Amino acid sequence: MGEVLVSLYVFVIAGFLGFELINKVPPTLHTPLMSGANAMSGITIIGALTLATVAEPRVSVLLGALAIVLATINVVGGFLVTDRMLATFRTRR
Repeated sequence: MGEVLVSLYVFVIAGFLGFELINKVPPTLHTPLMSGANAMSGITIIGALTLATVAEPRVSVLLGALAIVLATINVVGGFLVTDRMLATFRTRR
């Protein structure tokens, strides 16, 4: 039970820290930050695939599948937003 509380504590602190850091980023830096987030989400997908294929307990498989879905949504959405932002800089012919 102690390990679960420590993990929950780390998760809550990381979430709070991430929220505070994102709010402090100026709008001009959001696109490079999103590219970095896409790279991290790609790593999350690989880790979640590993977890979902190796794990024995049902809860781990469900959490791995949920992580795959959420990270994939994040990656696709990030690429769509980045492409849309870059389209504003293209010259029209």
